[in-house]
Amino acid sequence: MLAAKLHLQNPQVLQPKKGALKKLVTFCPLSHAAEVRKSLFASGAGSIGNYGECSFNVTGFGTFKGNDQSQPFVGEKGIQHSEKEERIEVVFEAIKQADILRSLSKSHPYEEVVFDIYAMDNTYDRVGAGMIGELPSEMDEKAFLQHVKECLKAEGIRYSQLTAKKIKKVAICGGSGFFLLDKALQKQADAYVTSDIKYHQFFDADKRILLVDAGHYETEQFTMELLEGLLNKKFATFAIRLTKVATNPVNYYNYGS
Repeated sequence: MLAAKLHLQNPQVLQPKKGALKKLVTFCPLSHAAEVRKSLFASGAGSIGNYGECSFNVTGFGTFKGNDQSQPFVGEKGIQHSEKEERIEVVFEAIKQADILRSLSKSHPYEEVVFDIYAMDNTYDRVGAGMIGELPSEMDEKAFLQHVKECLKAEGIRYSQLTAKKIKKVAICGGSGFFLLDKALQKQADAYVTSDIKYHQFFDADKRILLVDAGHYETEQFTMELLEGLLNKKFATFAIRLTKVATNPVNYYNYGS
């Protein structure tokens, strides 16, 4: 939402998150493999970047022997059974684990559904902290500062020493985002807009980047619009009312006004 307000194009996550992805491995008879895959995909598994319904599959043999209380889908209780099965692997967002396991349980024919869940160290490019994008056209630094002021309706903006460079690629983080400065530099951003920057931290820009403190409230004020959009999408028949109360505790004194 902040990127949209600043008219940034092609925004990407500045610092992708680790630990947001997991892998599910399950085994089922060949007769139900397609149904199990379909169910997993429908619950959100198998998405990788711009691709959906991704899975890895290999056939093999599974063995099992049910006890007296078992109700085996194939074979007979008390007798070891060998079944040709398909191993299905899918990646999923960790937050969807409960839904995916419910789907697996409903679509799988076995009385005891066998599955493994693995944590992954892969970063998830769609989740993380901060964003980075590009302005429609490059700006002079002073023009960019004015642009930020107007877009965020900020009464005051603090910034580091000017770099004498044009501004095109811009990194952002609502609220206290100084911890992402190194990421902004690694991504070769021309400017980084955030807030709550301390006095000595401005020195860290070192004319390599224009560091802009636009205010904590100012960089987070559009969260309500973001939530409104999500609620309208989920509950189309609900009437959403946004508060008109400004909760910014910071005031600016302008001499003569």
